[in-house]
Amino acid sequence: MFTRVVLFLATNLAVLVVLTVMVSLIGPAFGIPPGSLTMLVVLGAVIGFGGAFISLALSKWMAKRAMGVQVIEQPHTEVETWLVATVKRQAQAAGIGMPEVGIFDSPVPNAFATGARRDASLVAVSTGLLRSMGKDEVEAVLAHEVSHVANGDMVTLTLIQGVVNTFVFVLARVIGNVVDKVVFKNERGHGIAYLLTVIVAEIVLGILASMVVMWFSRQREFRADAGGATLAGRMKMIQALEALRRPRDPQPLPDSFAAFGIAGGQPAGWRKLFMSHPPLEERIEALKGRLG
Repeated sequence: MFTRVVLFLATNLAVLVVLTVMVSLIGPAFGIPPGSLTMLVVLGAVIGFGGAFISLALSKWMAKRAMGVQVIEQPHTEVETWLVATVKRQAQAAGIGMPEVGIFDSPVPNAFATGARRDASLVAVSTGLLRSMGKDEVEAVLAHEVSHVANGDMVTLTLIQGVVNTFVFVLARVIGNVVDKVVFKNERGHGIAYLLTVIVAEIVLGILASMVVMWFSRQREFRADAGGATLAGRMKMIQALEALRRPRDPQPLPDSFAAFGIAGGQPAGWRKLFMSHPPLEERIEALKGRLG
């Protein structure tokens, strides 16, 4: 994971440098001082990455409270004992520290993993999942979530979010300056056109950026499914995904945790671009394809 994070950070740094150079070259043509562009990019990176990493650092705390997760400190039932033992075995096989294991009250079968570090994560399952799935299927769901942790998906998506946040922050203000200076010919400071343009640009660019983040999230789901198949068995993973296709009233996880859950919605058309999970049919076919 360390190598992957270092490479990703290096790539992001290179992107920011290129962005700074490009904007510095075109900025003076629109009356933007070169020095202010550098500060804009630096400020954008601080805000973009800072917000993403603060959310990551608080992810376990937020999950426990938002979802009402009851962490199993000391197992009191056979089910709790089995859950903890299964996650412990899978974590050892995946080479990560033992996650906290919890249960949250929801009639819908679901589970999620979160946490800032591979060795200090949280894996939680819903009461609906425990009631509606057999042990083999629950084992595969747990393996999927442990794979998310082992793959460092929380950190990776946080870094991706930081990059897109930076782009949105910087580009929205460059667009605002262009509109203010070129279109409205404002020569003194920033006028109302700048403020309104920045707000609109941030909304539009933010929507486009979320599509990029969701695309990466969908790719991580395929990888977590493959990891779950390795830890629990491919047929068990397929059976777990098949079980999630059973008709029920959709009650998705909150947006903050949806990307690391096992289940995803089934929107159609353009809304697929904003899905954190690929359609279950595609995930099942991907696993079946590996059997051939």
